[in-house]
Amino acid sequence: IRMAVSKSTLSIVFIVLGGLAVLFGIVLVFVGPIIIDDQIVKNVEINPNNGLSYTMWKDIPVPFFMSVYFFHIVNPDEILKGEKPTVVQRGPYVYRENRWKDNITFHDNHTVSYKEFRQYFFEESMSVGDESDVVTIPNMLVLGASVMMENMPFPVRLLLSTTFKTFNEEPFLTKPVGELMWGYDSKLVDFLNKYLPGMLPTSGKFGLFAEFNNSNTGQFTVFTGQDDIGKVHMVDSWNGLKSVDYWRSEACNMINGTAGQMWPPFMTKESTMPFYSPDACRSMELVYQRPGVSRGVPVYRFVAPKTLFANGADYPPNEGFCPCRQSGLLNVSTCRHNSPVFISHPHFFEADPVLLDTVNGLSPNEDEHGLFIDIHPETGVPMNVSIRLQLNLLIKSVFGISIFHLSQSGYIDGPVLNTFRTSLVVLPMVMEYMQYIFIALGLAGILGAVIVHTHKKVVTCSYTNLALDVT
Repeated sequence: IRMAVSKSTLSIVFIVLGGLAVLFGIVLVFVGPIIIDDQIVKNVEINPNNGLSYTMWKDIPVPFFMSVYFFHIVNPDEILKGEKPTVVQRGPYVYRENRWKDNITFHDNHTVSYKEFRQYFFEESMSVGDESDVVTIPNMLVLGASVMMENMPFPVRLLLSTTFKTFNEEPFLTKPVGELMWGYDSKLVDFLNKYLPGMLPTSGKFGLFAEFNNSNTGQFTVFTGQDDIGKVHMVDSWNGLKSVDYWRSEACNMINGTAGQMWPPFMTKESTMPFYSPDACRSMELVYQRPGVSRGVPVYRFVAPKTLFANGADYPPNEGFCPCRQSGLLNVSTCRHNSPVFISHPHFFEADPVLLDTVNGLSPNEDEHGLFIDIHPETGVPMNVSIRLQLNLLIKSVFGISIFHLSQSGYIDGPVLNTFRTSLVVLPMVMEYMQYIFIALGLAGILGAVIVHTHKKVVTCSYTNLALDVT
């Protein structure tokens, strides 16, 4: 009898504990996601009280690198006679990019204004070559001006040609990489700045990135997300503008998306990643490609759609970015002092195949020339970024010459990665698993009670039969 009572009590204990565990697990199923989402919202909104996310947003402790590849021209003399350019890729010349936000001002309408500054430092250990390497590229001053003046009266063109000869400006430049990047002395530039101020984008030395170092990308005003987390990081205005006037349609001039660093949380495979790029003078949008894992964090990879640089004939919504040439080229002359400059993917990746026939030495492939961002969909924080673009110059005798292409890359690593992974990946994952663990333990407890109860009946019946036999 004592054995039967003991097992009955044990069965009741198992049922009660199992029932409580199942109940707690079911509550977590419904309450857990709410707690997780609330934690994410508090951590991703732009709020000085949020140490982790605010520091990541303000000081950007993520290492960024700009890798520059020059297309060294092998046959400059033959090009002037109408032959096809032949180029050899040199580089990468890698620069560490420091970014930080300053002039931060919070507004009553749940927005914040700031300017983001950037500095570049040459990383010789990561580069293939040195800034002293000498390369030959098109002289943007000469060839660019030649195209711009092509339809001008003959006396004007003659004056331009005479000016170039006076200052010994040739159609092609052969200079060290460092000078091409950050500026070189030019008597022509000094002359133009003195007598035609404002004609050139630089008031000092002339270089491809002369105005980039210690510069800012303009004043962004973005939403903090404190009233609507779905709008966090979305641009309200840039330099006080809601739209630009570089392009020919209202849609193309719109400033859409974020500033290109973080996005609203809770992204899905149907989400897109819109952002405004001051360097490209337009808004762009990436689309979902596939899931993946970056340094232990689950991510979605977003890539540039094939329509990004398509011309208006192939993709009518891009008609506003025209006058267009072949698909794969974005004409940015309207925001680059009317110089005949075009942006594309490196090596004309995903461009009209005819473009590859205009230059010898190009070999596009997705791994080296595709643009992508790996983003943690629950938080909207990029884990791995690779933005790759190419600058092309139109010249008269042939379609154009690729000057260089660059890749801006960055990834979260080190203490920042560990803190991010613990706070916004591991803990939510543990909470999600806990609900199923409690349900499983609860069901196991209830099953144990049933087994104990069944075993008790068997033992009791055995004792009864034994008593009858003895009688």
